[in-house]
Amino acid sequence: MEWKIFFTIFASVFIAELGDKTQLATMMFASDKEVDKYTVFFAASLALIVATAIGILAGSLLSNHINEKYLSYVAGVGFILIGVFTLYRA
Repeated sequence: MEWKIFFTIFASVFIAELGDKTQLATMMFASDKEVDKYTVFFAASLALIVATAIGILAGSLLSNHINEKYLSYVAGVGFILIGVFTLYRA
C-alpha cells in the first residue's frame, strides 16, 4: 500500500465530509433516542462505502476513455463552478 497516497486521500475525504449534509443527517438520526446508535453508525458507514465504490467505478470507467489530464481539468472546473455558485447564493 502506498501510505502517502492513502493519507492524502483520507485527509481530503475527511475534511470534505466534515460538516456536510451527510454528517448533519447522520447526527439527526443519532439524536433520536429510540434509534440504536450502532444501527446509525453501520447504516451511514455502508452508505458512504457504497457511494465511494460508485465513485471509484465511475472514475475507473472514465479513465479508460478519457485522458487523466482532461479529467483533472473537468473536475477542477467543476469544483470552481460549484464554489462560485455557492458564493453567489450566499
